[in-house]
Amino acid sequence: MNILDKIVLDKRKEVNLKKLIIPTSQLEASALFERPTNSLAKALQHSDTGIIAEHKRRSPSKAVINQNLNVQDVATGYENAGVCGMSVLTDGKYFGGSMDDLLLARASVNMPLLRKEFIIDEYQILEAKSYGADVILLIAAILSRDEIKAFSEFAKNLNLNVLLEVHNEEELHKSIMPSLDMLGVNNRNLKTFEVSLETSKVLSTIIPDDFVKVSESGISSIDAIQELKNYGYKGFLIGENFMKTENPGNSAQQFINSLKRA
Repeated sequence: MNILDKIVLDKRKEVNLKKLIIPTSQLEASALFERPTNSLAKALQHSDTGIIAEHKRRSPSKAVINQNLNVQDVATGYENAGVCGMSVLTDGKYFGGSMDDLLLARASVNMPLLRKEFIIDEYQILEAKSYGADVILLIAAILSRDEIKAFSEFAKNLNLNVLLEVHNEEELHKSIMPSLDMLGVNNRNLKTFEVSLETSKVLSTIIPDDFVKVSESGISSIDAIQELKNYGYKGFLIGENFMKTENPGNSAQQFINSLKRA
């Protein structure tokens, strides 16, 4: 069993327990549930930098990245830096995140927020909406085509953007459908944790132009972004590169300034 299998197994238990504690009617009654959402896809299309900055405390591949920062400061710093949106990891066991992180980020900023989570149930999509997310992530490696279709259409009915993440050509072919806004290519091999930007380059040629292309993982340099832009990418998810510093907002600001000058 690889790490992704373990995460999904634990996630099913977690979601089943949450359903017993907080009914969907309670989620739908949230003050944030009727909030108009912000489109990350549109923000990326109209941006010359395309940075999606991440809040991530730790990960299975890197252990602790940064446990000392509060999410409000990180969110505010990112927004002031001019990022297009922020990804908030809400998985607790493997990434040290929580739904409160999403809630606190929403209370601090107006930019689009992506709930970065291992979604295996519609309940989590309602949860994302009720805690202030604008975008959900669907991971092709853990979902069937029917699940991707059902979850993405469910999200669209809630006016949420959908970012679908793939790791290879097989996942991409099963995933392409009109209910997605963005197609993300994760450059990290989830079985070995090795990272290669070649994954984004190779898959770019078979992603239809209808979708906003996003490259994820292993992006730490201006050169990498400029290179990927040549392959049609409009979005670049950067987490660890900013989060491993004492002030992620300042790091993002310096990075974006350098990118604009390049």
